[in-house]
Amino acid sequence: MKIQVLGPLNAELNDTSIVPTAGKPRQILALLALYPGRVVPVPTLLEEVWGTDLPQSALTTLQTYILQLRRKLGSAMGPGVPGSAKELLATRYGGYLLHIPPDAVDVHQYEELVTEGQAAFERGEDERAARAFRRALDIWEGPPLVDVRTGSILEIEVMRLEESRLVTRERRIDADLRLGRHTELIAELADLIARHPQHEGLHSQAMVAFYRSGRQATALEVYRRLRRRLIEDLGVEPSPQVQRLHQAILSVDPQLDVVAGRRRTSTFDLYAA
Repeated sequence: MKIQVLGPLNAELNDTSIVPTAGKPRQILALLALYPGRVVPVPTLLEEVWGTDLPQSALTTLQTYILQLRRKLGSAMGPGVPGSAKELLATRYGGYLLHIPPDAVDVHQYEELVTEGQAAFERGEDERAARAFRRALDIWEGPPLVDVRTGSILEIEVMRLEESRLVTRERRIDADLRLGRHTELIAELADLIARHPQHEGLHSQAMVAFYRSGRQATALEVYRRLRRRLIEDLGVEPSPQVQRLHQAILSVDPQLDVVAGRRRTSTFDLYAA
């Protein structure tokens, strides 16, 4: 079985989709898929589907949804296949378990590549880090579980995955900046800071990319816009790191050059105390 949650929900067994069309069974499949090989407690499933205001029939209805999922699994497995749908979607004490290896789900593949990239990044192996991060990001097909109604549990998971995706993209850009690819990054960073107008890390990267591309005035304008947004929206000044980066650009600090920049650090922490 292969399951994709980094985008629209897709689950196939023997080239046959087992994704239900009804909303609540889709939620259950999505939640089980995020924890392959682990028991998801019944109370967690109930909270995801109905929140805290459970109908009297909630437990019985949940069992019906599990039965529907098993029927789809059984149809996809076909006759004469070893094992059964009840073994694949197993009942355990207090919950249910999707009996598949972690690497059957795209999240696991993504997280393994992120771990590989981060280890290379910390060793200063920038090309390898950028390549691993890029492969991890290429797995994504869109916002996670974009076609699944999310309750309180899945909503937290979606937020976690979205944040992880942004951090991974930021680390990939760090590696590319350390490789001297500043000019190639300008369009991507311009889009990112427009989408995340209070994100200091992305603005730091944009400032460095513009500066190294011979556009000092644009780098300073990025800082001015960030500062204005933070003051107007939050009533705070940019962090000391970003302020020191701004001063470094004003003074044409050699530390900003690719060949002189410190290794094994993010762009945001280039001027950390």
